[in-house]
Amino acid sequence: MIVGVDTTRIVLSGEVDADLGPELHEATTEAENAGLPIEVDAHHVTFMDSSGVAFLARLSIRSQHRVRLLRVPPTVRFLLEVTRIGELLDVVEESDEREFQPVAPDTTP
Repeated sequence: MIVGVDTTRIVLSGEVDADLGPELHEATTEAENAGLPIEVDAHHVTFMDSSGVAFLARLSIRSQHRVRLLRVPPTVRFLLEVTRIGELLDVVEESDEREFQPVAPDTTP
């Protein structure tokens, strides 16, 4: 998870399955606590099971803002359509993506 100036971005890659359950739960909690709109970059996802779908649904329900799903590969897009979770998210094509500006880490001692 990366906190930006005006959004929080969660970057998913590889296989998003039950093995990532604790990390997905932690990312949900941290993103929710940040209170900013949430973006999920799924560009490098090669596989997603029901754990990943549940993660996206949980984000969409718990976020104060509509969650944006960026650069969705065909395998994930299929799951969004079949489960209809895609109706809860804003699926954004790569050409529509805004430039993400991360917040500089606090360097004070």
